[in-house]
Amino acid sequence: MIKAVIFDVDNTLYNFTKAHKAAFRALAAYADERLGLSGESFERLHRETAEELRAYMGEVAALHNRCIRYQVMLEKLGLPLYPHVLEMEGFYWDTLLKEAVPSANAKETLRSLKDRGIRIGVGTDMTARMQFRKLEMLGMLAYVDFLVSSEEAGAEKPALSFFARCVEKAGFGKKECLFVGDSLRKDVLGALDAGLQAVWYGPESPAEEREDVLRITDMRQLPEVVSAL
Repeated sequence: MIKAVIFDVDNTLYNFTKAHKAAFRALAAYADERLGLSGESFERLHRETAEELRAYMGEVAALHNRCIRYQVMLEKLGLPLYPHVLEMEGFYWDTLLKEAVPSANAKETLRSLKDRGIRIGVGTDMTARMQFRKLEMLGMLAYVDFLVSSEEAGAEKPALSFFARCVEKAGFGKKECLFVGDSLRKDVLGALDAGLQAVWYGPESPAEEREDVLRITDMRQLPEVVSAL
């Protein structure tokens, strides 16, 4: 019997891909106007910096810290950190939050599960503060009983320690916890490897079909899945 449902955030509870594209366009416009970097040059530098940080830092939550990313970019260009680091971070996140649209029926599904006495958790690769801001903006934070970020867990999904922290906070056995996410590798297979149950969420057809995992295309299907497990 499922007693806790733990949700990924980005591309699960809202469309991160679409919101990110809008935020990156705003950031590129800033770089063009204030730093004299063309869109192509900025995109290349942004990608190279992200790759450099990943190689240096490993898979940790700080990789998502936009202040660090823009700081390193500007240092490489020999440009002043003030006022650009904080302004660039603000442009990115303010635009993303404004453009973020809840996944269809996600809020209603959280409410339905909550009304049935299911504990609602969030398990996310990100810094905690930004995920709290997203959940608040999406109108979902009031339904959340606990949250595990990779910043708190000290590891990103699909690390076993990440899912162990989720189970610990849920307060139930592994098989009583259901993880829901869009990433087959990180969310679904990661949770299954850690002993939890899992559902793969994706409104569009995946590049890879997997008959060995549960998959839903609409959040409205989730309560029925919960009842069946």
